Amino acid sequence: MQGMSERQYAAHVGLSRGAIQKAKTAERLVLYPDGSINAAASDAQRAETTDPSKTRKPPAPKLKPVPEAAVAAVGDTLREQGLAVPAVGGGTTYLQAKTANEVLKAQERRIRLQKLKGELIERARALSLVFRLAREVRDAWVNWPARSSALMAAELGVEPAAMQKALEKHVRAHLDELAEVRPDFR
Repeated sequence: MQGMSERQYAAHVGLSRGAIQKAKTAERLVLYPDGSINAAASDAQRAETTDPSKTRKPPAPKLKPVPEAAVAAVGDTLREQGLAVPAVGGGTTYLQAKTANEVLKAQERRIRLQKLKGELIERARALSLVFRLAREVRDAWVNWPARSSALMAAELGVEPAAMQKALEKHVRAHLDELAEVRPDFR
């Protein structure tokens, strides 16, 4: 066999074997005397005789648009890891997106492991604990002048009621200043 079989030529040009048989019957292919197909000559003849408007073009893959937030998240993740970040509007390559995805998965696994080890707690629980601790400290300071004023008054030789009143005034003023401090847990 000098040339290609129908199956081989069909695979070569990306058509079905039936389409090749029709072209062969219509004498649009160049054949060797043994009946095999001369691929180079047949390709040239098909290019000359085929109407481009009647050829099937493979459909373009339908790609969903990627939200800007996702692209920005990829850029942030790459930037945090010290890797190259695409220029604004330059698009993110598949490799960059895949790298960012792997980095995020590694970070997620690390956080999950830290939670299992007890090194991390939930934000709501931490806020609750901080609030409770601050409330306990505040209550201890509010009660301190009543407990300590009599002893201090005896040491200084002053009226215990006046000492308690002065201590309460200054402690409350200080607690009011501390109340203005708002912790930021972001």
